[in-house]
Amino acid sequence: MSFEAPVDKSKGTIREVEIGDGKKIGGESTYPFHLWEGEMPNPPIIAMEVYDEPQPAWPEAVRKIYESVMDDPIAWAKKCQDEFGADAIALQLKSTDPNGTDASPESAAETVKKVKEAIHVPLIVLGSGAPEKDTEVLKKVAESLPDDSIPLGPVEESNHRQIGAAAMGYKKPVIAFTSMDVNLAKQLNVLLTQLGVPEDKIIIDPTTGALGYGLDYCYSIMERDRLAALAQNDGKMQMPILNNLAPETWKAKEAKVSEEEEPTFGDVETRGILWEAITATTLLLCGSDLLVMRHPQAVKLVRAAIEGLQAQAKEKVAS
Repeated sequence: MSFEAPVDKSKGTIREVEIGDGKKIGGESTYPFHLWEGEMPNPPIIAMEVYDEPQPAWPEAVRKIYESVMDDPIAWAKKCQDEFGADAIALQLKSTDPNGTDASPESAAETVKKVKEAIHVPLIVLGSGAPEKDTEVLKKVAESLPDDSIPLGPVEESNHRQIGAAAMGYKKPVIAFTSMDVNLAKQLNVLLTQLGVPEDKIIIDPTTGALGYGLDYCYSIMERDRLAALAQNDGKMQMPILNNLAPETWKAKEAKVSEEEEPTFGDVETRGILWEAITATTLLLCGSDLLVMRHPQAVKLVRAAIEGLQAQAKEKVAS
């Protein structure tokens, strides 16, 4: 008698969220790449990050790729789009950090507008992570591009009212950021929906740990997010997941320490690329819908992994 593997159909479905002009993330009714148990109408996408000011402290492996465009976020975004085939651009507004350059909300909004006009792939806008300043900045960004579906984040409990209201007024998705906790993620989603933000305008950012630096904990949290959404049919957790993994990956010691300091670690550039690619692929397997990445070779490897996982899943369905 032949063995027939059991099929575990999910009770819930992840909502689709539109980013940019018609591009959608989410929509899956099964666990990652389990196409024999449900559907993944929108494969995970890769957004390549662009900063609004130079990043001289980056490891040489990535700095040398972007050095010629680091002074110009428009040229940087176009390079990622045209040369590296980015599915989307994640514009990191690092210059607005009050502990750094402390650029004004107006100048940040102007930069966002120029980058948006220069590219044809979806744009995602991420603040500096300082809640008070992000409130001012993201409100101004929403106001400056009233008709564009540009996800704005991070939105935290402390500023969800202000940014959520601006996002609703200008029809923007929000990226709800919480610190590696399923209950906090659900609580923030509840607060946003109570405010009036539509459930199909919320993306979850669960906080991302890189390989060797909290990835195991991040993975287990994301698994629980997906179990709540799919197995338990929890409507307040049925949102796509974004992982802003590039900053976490490239600050890890193993991704940047020199061969002179650690001769047993091997080639520093290869190591950094693999550190990012393995982190990203691991996140795909626990439910990520949108990866924010940095090195084009890592992006290439992860894109091949997505295609391979899809092909294998389709083969299993066919057999």
